[in-house]
Amino acid sequence: MFRVRLLPWEYGIRNLFRRSLRTALTFAGLTVVVYLVFVVVGFIRGLERTLEVSGDPQVALVFSLGMGENLEYSSIPMRTTELVASSVPGLQTRYGKTYISPELYLGTLIEADGLDEPGFGLVRGVESDQVVLVRRKVELESGTWPKVGEVAIGRMASTKLGLDQHPLQPGDTIGFEDRTWIVSGIFSAGDGAFESEIWCRLDELQQAMKRQDLSIVAMTFASETGYEDLDLFCKERLDLELQSIPEPDYYATLQKDYAPIRWLAWLVVCLVSGAGAFAGLNTMYGAVVGRISEFAMLQTLGFTRRAILLSLVQEGMLLSAAAALAATGLAFLTLNDASVKFTMGAFSLNVDGVTVLIGAGVGLSLGFLGAIPPAVRALRMSIVDGLRTV
Repeated sequence: MFRVRLLPWEYGIRNLFRRSLRTALTFAGLTVVVYLVFVVVGFIRGLERTLEVSGDPQVALVFSLGMGENLEYSSIPMRTTELVASSVPGLQTRYGKTYISPELYLGTLIEADGLDEPGFGLVRGVESDQVVLVRRKVELESGTWPKVGEVAIGRMASTKLGLDQHPLQPGDTIGFEDRTWIVSGIFSAGDGAFESEIWCRLDELQQAMKRQDLSIVAMTFASETGYEDLDLFCKERLDLELQSIPEPDYYATLQKDYAPIRWLAWLVVCLVSGAGAFAGLNTMYGAVVGRISEFAMLQTLGFTRRAILLSLVQEGMLLSAAAALAATGLAFLTLNDASVKFTMGAFSLNVDGVTVLIGAGVGLSLGFLGAIPPAVRALRMSIVDGLRTV
């Protein structure tokens, strides 16, 4: 059986160190390309994760008919809370309390120390004793829930406002709706969308805005099968002009709305990878052209063109693997959990297993694909012409 005589493994490694400057520049270029892939994929994964973890399968929302996903424009009567609680069976109760939360939700300009101009923030008026029953992932990290003249802020709210360098802390003051509010506490929500919001007392927000209505009513069912009665209630009460949706379905709708952004991000990944591939090809062409006489000598010594090609691929793969490892380490140090400001609020970049797999795959692909075309071109030259090359 015919076997290809391969070049020694250490031959390719030694070649990388023989051209230290070219190797270093190629390594740096590949690392930058893979790192940029991590940035874009981490952005996509972070956005998807935030929307995925935000929905509670036992929670449903009631809001104005025809509002779609624009809850900040919804307006429903204040009495909707009592009507739903008394008319819809299956809501979870404990110690005589029904798990239902009336909420007023809006986007408004926020003033704070450290901002040159007001930033756009998301404010939700809630009843503290009720909202914690429905929003089960919300936990107070520090301080207290808001009292009169106070607000509690999500841990990503400072990022949403553009205060990354000087995040808000309990005791700080902010201004919105022509009033000054004191930050009473900071809460988390399991990396969900609520972490970008500012919460205050419902009655105070209504007074500040001179409104007596609500944006939504959120409620928790005892099981995941009680939604049909709520849907029937909304369809029967035509005078209220209500619609309902399970909370996971609402965030799934947001996923669809952000689909063009995700596709654009994947396009950026392809463009960055393509640019890296062309840069790698250009570098490899330069490296291979200067080694034509070397390849001819190796063929004279009895090594086949296939063996030389495999050695060149080995060099490219080793270099790209090292660049992928360096970019992965750099991504974990600088990107993972880094805060990103976005239209829906703010979220953290997510360098998870899928992100690492894609980034490393792109890096290895660049090393493999970048080595083959210049190697094939160089090896097409005859041995005699190769030996004559200076």
